[in-house]
Amino acid sequence: MPAPTDTAAHIAHVEWAGYLHRIEYQWLAPEKRDRPLLVFLHEGLGSIAIWKDFPQKLCQAANCRGLLFSRWGYGQSSPRAAHEHWQPDYLHQQAQQFLPAFFAAIGLDAAQDPPWIYGHSDGGSIALIYAASFADRVAGIAVAAPHIFVEDVALDGLAKIKKVYENTDLRDKLMRYHADPDSAFWGWNRAWLNPAFRNWNIQDLLPSIRCPVLAIQGYSDEYATMAQIDGIAAQVPGTRLLKLESGHTPHRDQPEQVAQAVADFIATARYASTAG
Repeated sequence: MPAPTDTAAHIAHVEWAGYLHRIEYQWLAPEKRDRPLLVFLHEGLGSIAIWKDFPQKLCQAANCRGLLFSRWGYGQSSPRAAHEHWQPDYLHQQAQQFLPAFFAAIGLDAAQDPPWIYGHSDGGSIALIYAASFADRVAGIAVAAPHIFVEDVALDGLAKIKKVYENTDLRDKLMRYHADPDSAFWGWNRAWLNPAFRNWNIQDLLPSIRCPVLAIQGYSDEYATMAQIDGIAAQVPGTRLLKLESGHTPHRDQPEQVAQAVADFIATARYASTAG
């Protein structure tokens, strides 16, 4: 893979699901060619912009390169068509089909240069599915507020934010981060509130994960409980847990603590693999 030379926003053209998608992406500290690569997978309303400066802080703390991108339907990437509804398996599709296609489009050979992944919420679930599906293409994953099954608290939160989106200026606020906020919001919200999604569950995939795992959860998360990361630890031996007094976005509520924890996780896991 050619070494990236700058940190400006780029556009990749990713052929997937019968369409050619424009996907915005950005490199961080690309000059650190010999350091680990950390890929950031955003939440259900996320994008490159919504991360703000956390990826830079984490890459600096971990002394690594970074790769951010906005998934299809988000940020400045191709929007979701208004008539297109994401199905209950959309997280599996993102992990097992779209992510490998995106890596190929930007010239990243994950088999030769397995990345580390930091995934938040939906991005955490995608990271888990990817790690379970491609054991040789990932060095390790840190997942913050991930979902491995659907809890009532999540559906209650989705129903509440639906009303907020319909009745407040939330749509206008999301325009700071998405060219088409309706694409991002309704793709995510309708997928989760689809009655068929109630049975979504990835616990059977978790034993296939072979890489190091750090799972982070806030006690005040409005979309999940500690059962999510405790469930990961029960299925993936050696999982490290970090339980914080935070909400659904630990890296926003406690950025320094999360960045240091992930940096330490990467350093010790790399040392253990080298020593072993």
